[in-house]
Amino acid sequence: MKKHAPPQHCFPLLSIFFAIIPFSSSFDYHQALSNSLLYFETQRSGRLPHNQRVTWRDHSGLTDGLEQGVDLVGGYYDAGDNVKFGLPMAFTVTMLSWGVIEYGQYMASAGEYGHALEAIKWGTDYFIKAHTQPNVLWVQVGDGDTDHYCWQRPEDMTTSRQAYKIDETNPGSEVAGETAAAMAAASIVFRKTNPHYSQLLLHHAQQLFEFGDKYRGKYDKSVGVVSSYYPSVSGYQDELLWAALWLYRATDNQSYLNYVLQNALSFGGITWAISEFSWDVKYAGLQIIASMLLREEKNKVHKPTLEQYLSKAQHYLCACLHKNNGSNVDRTPGGLLYTRQWNNMQYVSNAAFLLTVYSDHLREANQQLNCHGELVGPEEILSFAKSQVDYILGANPMAMSYLVGYGPKYPTKVHHRGSSTESYKHDKGFIGCTQGYDGWYARPHPNPHVLVGALVGGPDVNDRFRDDRGNYVQTEACTYNTAPLVGVFAKLFGLESTEFSSNPSLISSW
Repeated sequence: MKKHAPPQHCFPLLSIFFAIIPFSSSFDYHQALSNSLLYFETQRSGRLPHNQRVTWRDHSGLTDGLEQGVDLVGGYYDAGDNVKFGLPMAFTVTMLSWGVIEYGQYMASAGEYGHALEAIKWGTDYFIKAHTQPNVLWVQVGDGDTDHYCWQRPEDMTTSRQAYKIDETNPGSEVAGETAAAMAAASIVFRKTNPHYSQLLLHHAQQLFEFGDKYRGKYDKSVGVVSSYYPSVSGYQDELLWAALWLYRATDNQSYLNYVLQNALSFGGITWAISEFSWDVKYAGLQIIASMLLREEKNKVHKPTLEQYLSKAQHYLCACLHKNNGSNVDRTPGGLLYTRQWNNMQYVSNAAFLLTVYSDHLREANQQLNCHGELVGPEEILSFAKSQVDYILGANPMAMSYLVGYGPKYPTKVHHRGSSTESYKHDKGFIGCTQGYDGWYARPHPNPHVLVGALVGGPDVNDRFRDDRGNYVQTEACTYNTAPLVGVFAKLFGLESTEFSSNPSLISSW
């Protein structure tokens, strides 16, 4: 579908709107960072640790994997339901890890570095359990269909907890590749603080990549129950390239880079020009990382292929910036990137992260982004990324923060089983399937618990948002929505606390 700029009559209204809301550093990025990391504790499955800060949650899913004779206790619930989906969970961990790799120093200065590592490790500990043999990975616990018939706290679950795996005869290269990427990225994170654990993650990542590459196949064909929830539309080639690239970053082993180069054409790495980046479609992310390798002298020999990766990375970045000769990502009248109706904020948070990382790359390389002959500097790119984050935090026509728990106005009826029902710790009385729907889902009141740090699906194409538990297209939140924001919040906090404190005039230049 051809993307086009919003109609011209939107811009005068937009300029008036932003004249009312100051573009200066009016948002508390430190608080946003803290909130975003707290959200992952809400989504924990398994036996909760003693230092659990979200106190209205309790242990859940303690028999996961028991019927199949494997320990699958732990991991994350992906959204407002109680299923553990492997592909989006792995992407969540990859993006959390990438954020720490890029901006861990700012997280440390904010006092949040330990929480970030805990959020990553809760996922990777589960992946280690789920990878029971070199060519076996358990990729889902629970069934979406039966789960959606019930509105129950995770502590009360009576729905199916059947576990599903991929293996040599039932391959799933997407989820094997993404889990390999997550563990490779996390191995970089833990390299100094926990070197033994880092090596363990790397060992699993290498095995999983080899498994996914040797036994190629779409995972939603092998695990049919996932096809209604997280089907792989883009196929598995992008995940295999993505995994190889992260393994190259983790090991500096030339064979992984060779894989990315040799399969660049046949796997679509240098042919697909994509204007979204998500748990399913990894091309833009891998193209951006591959293009940044050009900066290293040792990679000059690979310049022809890496420059083709660069060309496709530029397509994505320029499309976000509305400088792509008409083939751009749509925007709402209020200026928010708009990819599609359902859970649009996932694409916004991912775009904000990629733009932020690339602006840093350009600044360090003393380069500019080339959008069809128009040169765009790193400050302009970062400024746009910041505009998306600020929209999320409240600089929008609804004056609504879409990061739950942040600011004076945010969604209070989030589509989320646990937060919309009474805490199990306060009331251990069993809540059944239909009882949950009748007694809690249908209530007109705000949720009993604030889902702090959750990024909901967000407004529609006209910046409108209806705060209603039944409006799951807009009010459901997902781990992979918030994960990319952790890094961006840390970056913006870092800028605010260093550059801005010494030179406040920099704010106006953004």
